[in-house]
Amino acid sequence: MPEMNPFKIAQQQLDECATMMGLDASALALLHRPRRELHVAVPVRMDNGTVKVFEGFRVQYNTARGPTKGGIRFHPAETIDTVRALAAWMTWKCALLNLPLGGAKGGVICNPKEMSQGELERLSRTYIRLIWKYIGPEDDIPAPDVYTNPQVMAWMADEYSLLAGKSQFGVVTGKPISLGGSAGRGDATARGGMYTVREAAEEYGVDLCRGTFAVQGYGNAGYHAARLAKAFWGAKIVAVSDSKGGIHKAAGLDPEAVLRHKEKTGSVVGFPGTESISNEALLELDVDVLCPSALENVITAQNAPKIKCRILGELANGPTTPEADAILYANDVHVIPDFLCNAGGVTVSYFEMVQNQMMLYWEENEIHRRLDARMTKAYKDVHYVSMKQKINMRQAAYVVAVGRVVEAMRMRGWL
Repeated sequence: MPEMNPFKIAQQQLDECATMMGLDASALALLHRPRRELHVAVPVRMDNGTVKVFEGFRVQYNTARGPTKGGIRFHPAETIDTVRALAAWMTWKCALLNLPLGGAKGGVICNPKEMSQGELERLSRTYIRLIWKYIGPEDDIPAPDVYTNPQVMAWMADEYSLLAGKSQFGVVTGKPISLGGSAGRGDATARGGMYTVREAAEEYGVDLCRGTFAVQGYGNAGYHAARLAKAFWGAKIVAVSDSKGGIHKAAGLDPEAVLRHKEKTGSVVGFPGTESISNEALLELDVDVLCPSALENVITAQNAPKIKCRILGELANGPTTPEADAILYANDVHVIPDFLCNAGGVTVSYFEMVQNQMMLYWEENEIHRRLDARMTKAYKDVHYVSMKQKINMRQAAYVVAVGRVVEAMRMRGWL
């Protein structure tokens, strides 16, 4: 089904933006596909002595504004089209936040939940050995993403340093603090998203102190979104979910207690005092703020008419199809698009790069202050264009971001 292909969706969104901007054919052609794409076969000796070959990718989408930046996913359902789409969205995300970076993404098709720590370390190191000549602090800087974490980044940074013959911890971000990681990175994606939700709520008269939230996906972004919404405003978290199902409690949930339950049982499902709810039903709850924080294409033309939230903060990448976007806009659902709402992660990763280069590290409060300023400015830039041109927020975000990338390409003489 074409609409469910993430890269087709990314290209469709770009085409729509190009029409609105009157973008010439050569600029669109350059932006329509990645500048470089690597496919690698990753042999890993498993704990039982056999060698298993995994398929891996690294897509470097556009370098007009600087070195490329983007996460690495370990996921059993990874595809090259997903990686291409995420690399494209990273390009727009970096431009939207006015970071001097282009977009990239990487992935390996594997199931980390079925692998030991030793197998994951060997996979991480072998993957870096295969792509190391094409990445680096001045070329392409990976980061954690789905099912990767600071430990994986530490292994990758160490392997790259061994190959380079010197310590090069700046080759990745999202590292442990002990290896040059940044304070404030753990909750950066959710924190940045909550800053944009705050701006949207002020703009549209939503009282977050009395607000209700539903969060689909209870990984890093989803958990921290729930925790911060409660900490910032005392908001009521009425529903959360993960891949196994969801829970609902009208009186509100304690995000920390739910996390402890998930860590103990493997899922939020069955948390005491709650009703079971499906992921699909959670999206359709009558709440002030809905945060899809899992994977792509969960809001489609089929369920978009049933979405009742006032503000939809896309902490996941690509949760809404173009057809659903049009329906939500017509129904006055204020969508904070993914590459704006979830840009806190790459912004703090950029801060980590700066700190690595300076060899001077900021306190966590300084990270939060800088992140707040960046996210607030980006939201206001997008909202201004949305209001001025009478287009939805995703279209406005594309107009701002693509305009900045095209300007850089023109100034460099590519067009």
